[in-house]
Amino acid sequence: MKPVDLLETEHRLGAHNYKPLPVVLSRGEGVWVTDTEGRRYLDCLSAYSAVNQGHCHPKILAAMTEQAGRLTLTSRAFHNDQLALFYEEIAALTGAHKVLPMNSGAEAVESALKAVRKWGYEVKGVAEDAAEIIVCSDNFHGRTLGIVGFSTDPEAHRNFGPFAPGFRPIPFGDAAALKAAITPNTVAFLVEPIQGEAGVIIPPPGYFKTVRELCTRHNVTLILDEIQTGLGRTGRLLAEEHEGIEADVTLVGKALSGGFYPVSAVLSNSEVLGVLKPGQHGSTFGGNPLACAVARAALRVLHEEGMIENAQVQGDYFRERLSGIRSNIVREVRGRGLMLAVELHPEAGGARRYCEALRDAGVLAKDTHGHTIRIAPPLVITRDEVDWALERFERVLTAGV
Repeated sequence: MKPVDLLETEHRLGAHNYKPLPVVLSRGEGVWVTDTEGRRYLDCLSAYSAVNQGHCHPKILAAMTEQAGRLTLTSRAFHNDQLALFYEEIAALTGAHKVLPMNSGAEAVESALKAVRKWGYEVKGVAEDAAEIIVCSDNFHGRTLGIVGFSTDPEAHRNFGPFAPGFRPIPFGDAAALKAAITPNTVAFLVEPIQGEAGVIIPPPGYFKTVRELCTRHNVTLILDEIQTGLGRTGRLLAEEHEGIEADVTLVGKALSGGFYPVSAVLSNSEVLGVLKPGQHGSTFGGNPLACAVARAALRVLHEEGMIENAQVQGDYFRERLSGIRSNIVREVRGRGLMLAVELHPEAGGARRYCEALRDAGVLAKDTHGHTIRIAPPLVITRDEVDWALERFERVLTAGV
């Protein structure tokens, strides 16, 4: 099929729940992807950080291929020879005492919400059905019915109700608002270390140290959604490390499989995940041997190949050079590691048109919240490749569209 025919068929038969840039990709390697007509692009989205290790990383591919030829799925009705090894390796890396394997990031979020509510009733002593979870405005934790019920994005929220009660939104980055929102019924605070979908919004320095202190003082479980920020994206294994704190529950996904297979996990202490008993939560595919083998390889290459350190070095350089571009349409450049954003002034006419111009120049990036260009290349990007991308960003942002 020709690209135009593929686009027409997708539009005709598929639900219109996405609005992708009009490019049809067929191959990928490292930071590069190729469309059906053979044109190469530098990927500056990394499938929303699911491809931190680069497209089709050969060591992850080898692990997947080898495991797929031996055993793929047993369900948790039986043990498999990969799950314990996955537990051991991810616990050693992150310091987790308990691990709950799931598939998608949204599943990890939903699993954590169930667990902390149960912990609230059985350990903290909250009255039945009174548990409250504090969340942040402009959050993005997935698109399940439970999650969109506490979204403040009208497009995510409108006409999907009624929603489950028990969630209280507060402004992101406002420690005083968190302090005021905590009640004896508060069981958890769910928050992203950096709000990605909102436009790479970074909280004020010291915010998470105060958050950690407040949660500890009031016996509130701190849940950090590191599904996008974790596994090297910000120049640390986990973004919480930038402020030297430790969450009670950490959610990881996306890059946990290097983009090969849906894998996520809830990482926690024994007290929170210890409340779950057989039959109270599960997943047919969660913790399957193929997923575990892939995740083990994905974690291994992050460290063995210095990707986390590279994210810090190249990210600092990328951000500094983007900030130096003299353009009257750029309002702000921000980011941490290789999680970056260029916010445009409203009079620029929206970020989508600039993403389309970048595509024409050979760079794939994505607009978010109307006026912001998100930039998140794979962590294997080299200095030469950053410079190549910067030339295109400068050309597009200074020429106008």
